[in-house]
Amino acid sequence: MKTFFRFITIAGLLAAFGCLVYAASVEGFLVDRACGAKMASSNDQKSAAGHARECALMPNCVKSGFGVLTADGTFVTLDDAGNQKAEAALKASKKADGIKVEVTGAQSGSTMKVTAIKIM
Repeated sequence: MKTFFRFITIAGLLAAFGCLVYAASVEGFLVDRACGAKMASSNDQKSAAGHARECALMPNCVKSGFGVLTADGTFVTLDDAGNQKAEAALKASKKADGIKVEVTGAQSGSTMKVTAIKIM
């Protein structure tokens, strides 16, 4: 019984500090981190919706990595594999701007270890 309560206590503390890794799916606009940081600070959905695919594919923007700006203003950053998947998805897309995606993977805090990216 003590072991059970220790487990619950540790799991609660990990969750409270954002250290718990869990399966997740997030939806929002795919943007590079260089531009996304500014958008996330003010939950600028209008700028995210108008963010040009061309901008996100500029060398410095690709180098900065990618993330998803969700409807509630959370900016979820992608891991290295996710960055590669995001770049490939952007290159394959015919949309000029407003690239809305669903990203699935394991999330820890505000970072996601990506298993799949689907353009919506």
